[in-house]
Amino acid sequence: IWGVLMFGLAVVPAVGCSLIWLPAALIMLFQGYIWQGIVIIAFGAIVIGGVDTLLRPILVGHGLQMHPLLIFLSTLGGLAVFGISGFVLGPVIASLFLASWRLFLELHKKEEIET
Repeated sequence: IWGVLMFGLAVVPAVGCSLIWLPAALIMLFQGYIWQGIVIIAFGAIVIGGVDTLLRPILVGHGLQMHPLLIFLSTLGGLAVFGISGFVLGPVIASLFLASWRLFLELHKKEEIET
């Protein structure tokens, strides 16, 4: 169950998986399982946080020049429409739309300047 919840919350930027492993670690600490709680915190912060920090920009698109909220929403929309492949397709389609829109505005400005 914990893994399924982490998988579902992994799409939430910055805090996603920590919403699961941090309460689990705190529960372990409060119940007296100190080492287990420390291991969960260390693993969550270093491994899960590191993977999220390093792989999310690569997979979702660090160079897309998109606001993180737009990346988040396009990822959710992509997942809803295309399934698991929408994790990548959603932000790519949003990026293509933004690039097309910027190109349209740039061409439209040039036409106004020329006339």
